Amino acid sequence: MLRQLRLGLLTLLTMMTVLPMVAQVRHVTTVNPMSKQSYMEVYEYDYVDIQPQFPGGERGLINFINKNREYPYHAYKNRVQGRVLCSFIVGIDGKVMDARVIRGAGDESLNREAIRVISKMPKWSVGKVGDHAVPVRVVLPINFRL
Repeated sequence: MLRQLRLGLLTLLTMMTVLPMVAQVRHVTTVNPMSKQSYMEVYEYDYVDIQPQFPGGERGLINFINKNREYPYHAYKNRVQGRVLCSFIVGIDGKVMDARVIRGAGDESLNREAIRVISKMPKWSVGKVGDHAVPVRVVLPINFRL
């Protein structure tokens, strides 16, 4: 009986030390940003050691969006507001690529404007895992308010 209890405790302790290691696995997906011939692994934003950063930080990003965002005429005229949730990849050279709408604002012109603003972004500082630069997926909401 004592032997079974010790074995059970040993198994429990082993599981308690192994499970946290499993939780630290990095989330990596494979995307095809340019053509059907080339694929690359992309790390998720929260699972890299050093996250990519817009020049000027978060404040710089907000200023860039506010300066470059233009309210589409028909959306403005019809008083359409909303948030466009976008994703894009910051490559190992810092360039923004593969911009997409994850959840649109209900008006296609707002979605297109959000993608246009993201496509104009300058190079970001790169994301890193260890000492290696890696491509990182960033999710960014762009708000349209009147």
